[in-house]
Amino acid sequence: MKILVCIKQVPGTTQVEIDETTGTLKRDGVPAKMNPFDLYALETALRIKAEAGEGAEVTALTMGPPQCERVVREAFMMGVDRGVILSDRAFGGADVLMTSFTLAKGIAKTGPYDLVVCGKQTTDGDTAQVGAEIAEWMGIPHVVNVKSIDSVGGDSISVTVDLPDCTLAERIPYPCLMTVEKGIFEPRLPSYRLMKATSDREIAWLGLKDLDDTDPKHYGLNGSPTQVKRIFPPEAHVEHVMIEGDDTAKAVQLADLLESRKFLQ
Repeated sequence: MKILVCIKQVPGTTQVEIDETTGTLKRDGVPAKMNPFDLYALETALRIKAEAGEGAEVTALTMGPPQCERVVREAFMMGVDRGVILSDRAFGGADVLMTSFTLAKGIAKTGPYDLVVCGKQTTDGDTAQVGAEIAEWMGIPHVVNVKSIDSVGGDSISVTVDLPDCTLAERIPYPCLMTVEKGIFEPRLPSYRLMKATSDREIAWLGLKDLDDTDPKHYGLNGSPTQVKRIFPPEAHVEHVMIEGDDTAKAVQLADLLESRKFLQ
């Protein structure tokens, strides 16, 4: 069984500047980490690999600048077998549509895979759309908001999906894609032993010239139909309220304050 996990390097701080011209985040020189939701996708893939048995392998794929190699190395430390990086200036500034298109092209180039696993969303974009759009580009069935893996079969996988009003049991035939909820499994910690064992493991680097579609107008900012009118970091508001009096007076004031701010009804 061949499994691929999409992972992403995201800013490790909320203090990120915005490029006012392109409407994208300025990532150079900003502390970075693996997208927290992708840790659950990695753990899910590794558990499915263990259940699938001999011959199963997990590949981690990411797109970004050269420094995103760090998250692939971290994936190796968790037990991933192969790593692929899509890195090219032509990919920069991609919106959701072009991000999913580029990832789909990278998956097709390095596959085929039986199963593609993605985290529910990323902390820097929060659209929760990339996984489903990858599946649409690839023309394969997909399911989102997976909360548990019920069984792993030879030709399909059975899962439970978390919907707004109910849960749904689904069986999806391979090849397919799924996005998993935070908390589906507890992610394992990176292994020092695996870090030493995989320190020189080769990673496949792919650029625009390596993909089937090499038209730069189909990638990155040039190919993105979404036009950002304005983007800005959230404002931080810190307010201190002093409550005085005896215990009864303080309790009444605190309850009134919480009710006025709609924390209590």
